[in-house]
Amino acid sequence: MNKPTAPSLTPVRSAFSGRRGAIILYAVVAFFYWASLYVYVPTLPIYAKTVTDNLALVGVILSMYGLWQAIIRLPIGIAADWLGWRKPFIVFGLGLSALGAWLMGSSHDVNGLIVGRAITGLAAGTLVPLVVVFSSLFPPQEAIRATTLLTLVAAIGRVAATAVTGSLNTLGGYGLAFTVAIGIAAVALLGTLPAPEARQPGQPPSVGGLFRLVTRRDVILPALLNAVGQYVNQGIAFGFVTILAKELGASDPTLSMLSTLHLIVYTAGNLAAAALLRCTNARPLIYASFVSLAAGATCAALATSVPVLLVCQGLIGLGVGAGYSLLMGMSIQHVAGPERTTAMGLHQAVYAIGMFVGPWLSGIFANALGLRPMFGITAVMCLVLGVWGTKMTARPMKTHRGTSPKTPS
Repeated sequence: MNKPTAPSLTPVRSAFSGRRGAIILYAVVAFFYWASLYVYVPTLPIYAKTVTDNLALVGVILSMYGLWQAIIRLPIGIAADWLGWRKPFIVFGLGLSALGAWLMGSSHDVNGLIVGRAITGLAAGTLVPLVVVFSSLFPPQEAIRATTLLTLVAAIGRVAATAVTGSLNTLGGYGLAFTVAIGIAAVALLGTLPAPEARQPGQPPSVGGLFRLVTRRDVILPALLNAVGQYVNQGIAFGFVTILAKELGASDPTLSMLSTLHLIVYTAGNLAAAALLRCTNARPLIYASFVSLAAGATCAALATSVPVLLVCQGLIGLGVGAGYSLLMGMSIQHVAGPERTTAMGLHQAVYAIGMFVGPWLSGIFANALGLRPMFGITAVMCLVLGVWGTKMTARPMKTHRGTSPKTPS
């Protein structure tokens, strides 16, 4: 009698071996990847506050997400290029997303939350290989279309995840959202396994090439401006505004709505900036994005009701959504093709510093001065640095190898 054979993965793999199937599969993976990282975010500051009343410690917990992204993103980009294979990093990142969610959901002390949030920051670092793999499925001339599509999928995933947070909390307490995050990450990991990727010849890292990029003002300045935007985004929109909303009487579903509205307007701002770029250059739009961010922080400082905080979230979402993609494009605008992946990893690592410093420094200010003064300080800082930095991008750039001596548009 013939022994039964185990079911083969070949039919599953062949279904997604074509370009269209691979694009769909990686898009689904990206959707669940972001959902697993965001389904507990709207009420994470409130959950952290159940463990400690020290707002500085709450800020430390929230800041770990950005800190470890800043540390890991560039090394991951370099390592993936060196190996010539990016899929293992995506699989490992999804495993870390599940592990971090489990640690936060099962921990009842500050240290457990810090470690868990740090692990999810490492998980978010795998965005670099995911972007590169997805972009590789498109012709080089469609690179912007690929990243725009992936950004849209990511936004939909985050909106869907944050929209259900309040309901999950009502149904099963704060721990349920972390359990759901584990399940979502597991689904994404299983979806990644049959996803095809053609392994490329490894490219050893170049210290000299990295140094040239770090010292290029046209590369590093837009990254620093994006770091300012992320400071406001993570410190206020995904950080302490929810604590103020809770003090003003907001329920968990309302807190969920605050994050969802922010992400919806973020997506709208991204799309609007792309459309307006056809009839104007990037710099006026970047100025406007920082004005919107500062206005949102000011609204938070003056808010006396939850509806005002909804306006705050909308303004911050609009500002960061419009500025994010424009600054990212500006940072690689004059970078030669072979260095663009490293330049993108550098950009993401630099702006992740803002994701770390935002909650960390905001927590220190809030603990020492109070929430509202901290929001006011953030508004002034954002406006001054944003306007000054954007003005600096107008200065003529030096000529670099493989580029023309243009000023960024």
